[in-house]
Parts: sequence; C-alpha cells; structure tokens
Amino acid sequence: MKKITSRVLVFVLMTALVSVCMGGDLRKMFYEKSCPNAETIVQSIVWKRVSIKPELAAKLLRMQFHDCFVRGCDASILINSTAGNTAEKDSGANLSLAGYDVLEEIKSALESACPSTVSCADILALASRDAVSFQFKTPLWEVLTGRRDGRVSLASDVRGNLPSPFSNFSTLESSYSKKGLTVHDLVVLSGGHTIGLAHCNTFSPRLYNFTGKGDQDPSLDSKYAATLKGICSPTDTNTTVEMDPQSGTNFDSSYFTSVTQNKGLFVSDAALLTDRGASNIVKELTSQAKFFTEFGQSMKRMTAIGVLTGTAGEIRKACGKIN
Repeated sequence: MKKITSRVLVFVLMTALVSVCMGGDLRKMFYEKSCPNAETIVQSIVWKRVSIKPELAAKLLRMQFHDCFVRGCDASILINSTAGNTAEKDSGANLSLAGYDVLEEIKSALESACPSTVSCADILALASRDAVSFQFKTPLWEVLTGRRDGRVSLASDVRGNLPSPFSNFSTLESSYSKKGLTVHDLVVLSGGHTIGLAHCNTFSPRLYNFTGKGDQDPSLDSKYAATLKGICSPTDTNTTVEMDPQSGTNFDSSYFTSVTQNKGLFVSDAALLTDRGASNIVKELTSQAKFFTEFGQSMKRMTAIGVLTGTAGEIRKACGKIN
C-alpha cells in the first residue's frame, strides 16, 4: 500500500480551497443533519470492498463517467431494465460496467441508518471518489452533495452522449462541450485511464485495420503495438489489457507520460496529441501534483452535470428500481 505522499497532501489541500459550488444547490456536508454518518458509511464499505478487489476503483470511476454523460449525474445508470424498457446499463457501451453490488450494499446500509434520505446519485459520486482514494487512505477530492435520483433510464440515450474510445479530437471536444465541459476538462478527465483494463476489441483496429486496409495506426508506438499484438488477436473480444501500460493499477500521472510517448491505448487517447492546446495540457499533467489538483477540480465540474436537486427527481429506496 502506498503511503500518503507530500504531493497527495498538497493536492488535498488545494482542492479543499476550491469552494465554488458548481451544480446549483449542491453543497458540502448536505447530509450533516439528516444523515450525519452518511459519508463515513460510504467510505467504510467502499474501502472494505476495494481492499478485497482493487479493480473496483477503476470500475466505479468509469461508472460515474457513464452516468454523468447520459441524462446527467442522476444515477440513471443504476436502474434495471424492465419488460417494457431497456435501461442504460443494458446498452452495448455499458455491458462491461461492474460494481452495482457495491452501491446496493451501501444503499442498504444507508436505508437502515437514514431511510429515504441519501440519493443513489450521491452514493455513486462519493463511492467513485472513495474507491480511487483508497490507495492513499485519504479523500483525493471534495464531493459536493445534494443530488436526487432520476426516474428515467433509456438505453437509446447512451449512443450519441457517451464519448467513444474510437473518437477523434473534434468529436471528443464536441461531446464534452455539450456537457458544459472544456478542452481542459477533456484532457484531465482522460487521466482516469491511468487505472483499469480495456477489452482488445476497443483498440484492436489500431493494430490490424486502422484505415480498412489491414494497416496499423502509424501514430502508435511500434514496440507497444507489437506487445499488444502479442496479447490480442484481430477478433479477440474477451482478453483485457491495462489502459496505462506503465502502472495500470496505480492512480497517478503516468498515463500522460504514456500518451506523450505515443502509447495511449485508444484512438481517443492518441487524439489528445492532435490538438496543440490539448497536447500542451497533456505535457503539463505529467506532473503528478498538477494532475491530482486538476483531476479533483474537473471531477467536481463533471459530477455537477445535469444534477437534480430540491424537489426534482426522487430518493430511491433501492438504486436499481425507481420508487
């Protein structure tokens, strides 16, 4: 287990100073009176589960991204499909998501402590932060709370809203802009790829059929490409590889170093170098202290996308089912 470094402490202190509330009625310690132990309960369960399965950090972080980019951060990704509706979680792009059981365990504990009080949307925001933070045993960024849960989840909403690993820079920029995020956020949040795994089919066209002529993506480092070819066949849909070839299990800035070396795994990773401004940001974020600070701020902006607050939406009793 990594010890808390001075860079992490600087990151935590700097993000704590960012007090601008992005997301309307979201605020610090929203449950201070209504459910004072809410954040402690979330952290306790998440850290217990991540200590057993470290891969949950990447899975919960990814789930947060997928939720916020479709209908906003309303936990619609958690709603189960019914006989009459195919929900977001069962769309093709979301079939590899995991960690739902962790969130339901948290929800059950919170319902026992404070019935109908803590939203699944806030649980996901807190759990994704705490899962990543377990490595350092201190929260890496501040999570504002007060979200409420959405009542709608449609698989048809996913396509066109969720950024694709096959996207070029202009498509990525447009996707983020539609959500009120900047190019800076786009680059910073791509750093989430520093942890986790990817299936071969999400990047194998770069190895075997980049332009439809049986060719390899010339922008991909040749030695790295050879390594990937040794792992993935052209039709492999089951094998996985680390998204960050240098440290896929550690949350750090090495992803950006890999990108500068033309070792970004996805087309979308390599795309960051095709825009001058984005490329400059990539280089800046090779500094771990810089990355940690910026990631926390961009996560606060992302987790404020389209939030429901006040009397909008509902507080689900179970995250997989609307009331």
